[in-house]
Amino acid sequence: MRTADDTQLRPTPVTFHTFSSTVSRVIAHVFSFPAMLGSLLAGAVFVAGRLFNVDPDLWWHIKVGDLILATHRWPTTDIYSFTVPGQPWLAYEWLGDVLLAGASHAAGLRGLDALLIAMGSAVLVALYALASLTSGNSKAGFVAASILFTLAAASFSMRPQMLGYLFLVLTLIALERFRKGKRGMLWLLPFLMLFWVNTHGSWIIGLGTIFVYWVCGLVDFHAGSVAGRRWSLSERQTISSVFLFCVATLPFTPYGTRIAASPFEFAFSLPLNVTYIQEWKPMPFNLPGGKLFLILVLSVILVQILQGRTWRLETLTLFLFGTIMACLHVRFVLIFVPFFAPVLADPLARWIPPYNRGKDKFLLNAVLIACVVMGVVRYFPSGEELERLNAEHFPAAAVEYLEHHSVPEPMYNSYGFGGYLVWSRGPEHKVFIDGRGDVYERGGVLADYIHISGLRPGTLAVLDAYGVRSCLVERDEPLATLLASSSRWQRIYVDDVSSLFIATKPSEMSLPKAP
Repeated sequence: MRTADDTQLRPTPVTFHTFSSTVSRVIAHVFSFPAMLGSLLAGAVFVAGRLFNVDPDLWWHIKVGDLILATHRWPTTDIYSFTVPGQPWLAYEWLGDVLLAGASHAAGLRGLDALLIAMGSAVLVALYALASLTSGNSKAGFVAASILFTLAAASFSMRPQMLGYLFLVLTLIALERFRKGKRGMLWLLPFLMLFWVNTHGSWIIGLGTIFVYWVCGLVDFHAGSVAGRRWSLSERQTISSVFLFCVATLPFTPYGTRIAASPFEFAFSLPLNVTYIQEWKPMPFNLPGGKLFLILVLSVILVQILQGRTWRLETLTLFLFGTIMACLHVRFVLIFVPFFAPVLADPLARWIPPYNRGKDKFLLNAVLIACVVMGVVRYFPSGEELERLNAEHFPAAAVEYLEHHSVPEPMYNSYGFGGYLVWSRGPEHKVFIDGRGDVYERGGVLADYIHISGLRPGTLAVLDAYGVRSCLVERDEPLATLLASSSRWQRIYVDDVSSLFIATKPSEMSLPKAP
């Protein structure tokens, strides 16, 4: 005979059915067709990221993160160069630096490559989610993300800016969900902004994006093919509050409000960085990436005209802003990409049939996802392979030579080598210049570097003025040819990446003057 207690201990059919339904729903989402498409995008990022093509600035970012973790202090002056020692300098991207240093400590180059692939995958999958959300078609979102990946892949670099790009896409997703009546994610933006302002200067783009959505919803608007819907009172109060809370987070940094001023400083008081640093140059329309950018922009505008589609006011505003910024500075292509994704996905959604859950093949999706995961595990590069790839772009072999030979200092170095030297040799061996262009421009060194690297008249005299005794330069750069032909310089080391020279005769400018 069953007692009442026995009955209570046994799971009821309703409980089992509920549990089974929950598991089924989870499996349906995890192994759905849209999820499988997302895994393919992550796989594409892995194929590109496993080659470990990283930015030269990565290395000094790691070193700064190491310093913060070791001392629990945030730098305020330069300690890495002999050209601007003690020059005021702030680690504007300190939180990203700490993340990079943590990955390096945890697993070396493999940890850094894993972080690069993870951040790139997060950006691309978030972009896919944004395009799918705005178009209402996951297939169209996938195609749009795939096309834009070919444009943005070259800018997927191991720097704190990758986090800034991810935060921008997440901000757009939150705003789009809010526009569709789902407000929950919008309230996460102030917390996101708190991390963002301590990570990368692109926070100002995110704050401006929220502002654009807010302003474009203040009135009903219709002019030609452009329309805007006025926010309801409740919506207006919500987005206004979120915007003000985001602004309120800006002073919460180790440097107070000084970090908030950094984007304006870079934009208006560092003309040499904007003029001469490669990533600040205009869009190169003569190269394949520039041609693809132009084709995409003009094609979407043409389709918009032919179809007579209506632009949403905020979408058009951000699209135009992103296009202008990418034309002015190629580094802003990753700002253009998320602003352009909804514009590209919308016409694609008219040509591509939508996802039909009833026709989904969950088992096939699971097999394809498993193949991606196994491919990542199987072909993830070893530490030795990453060291070899790293040595193809940075002076790893030259640094090893410096460790075993006495080379006179101070040493001039190429711009792209500076960050690696800071990371590999430490502050005991000062560099001439590295990727922190702001501190070197304020100290006048960037102008002198441009003079030297451009072989302008008096190049060797400028080197003499700094008392340079050795030079580590790229093997085939013009300065290497000049030094090799000079009787005052001797090449003591060369490999496929770099050349090392030492001064064989003291410069008259560096000799002490007679009393």
